[in-house]
Amino acid sequence: MADTSSTTAQAKRDAKDAAAEARHDLKSGARNVADEAKAAAEDLTDNAGLERLKERGAEFADQARRAGQEYTGRAREMGEEYAHRARHEAERLYSAGQEQTDHAARYAGERYDDLSETVRRNPVQALGIAAGIGFLAGLILARR
Repeated sequence: MADTSSTTAQAKRDAKDAAAEARHDLKSGARNVADEAKAAAEDLTDNAGLERLKERGAEFADQARRAGQEYTGRAREMGEEYAHRARHEAERLYSAGQEQTDHAARYAGERYDDLSETVRRNPVQALGIAAGIGFLAGLILARR
């Protein structure tokens, strides 16, 4: 159980780290775009800068498209990685649950066999115990 919580905590930390990295990259990209926009605005004062401004605008659009594709690709990869981890953890937990269920079934079967053998060896004593339990259960239920 502690392994599950540590795996879950690690997945949360990884997701937070990835989000922080993406946020940092977006801020950095936004700063670059702003700086280049300022430079382009300064070039606007010159008519020759108009052509340069068109080129920079095309470059900005291309950079934005590439950055968007890159972030989308990263997000997809991280999503696939976390889905794989979650699937693996679910399979591990399912197997552990199966093992515990099998163990409980074997234990119950063994105890049933032991009890059956005890009743066969001491039928009068078993009948007396059953009658006593029935009497006590009747008293308890009658008081309600």
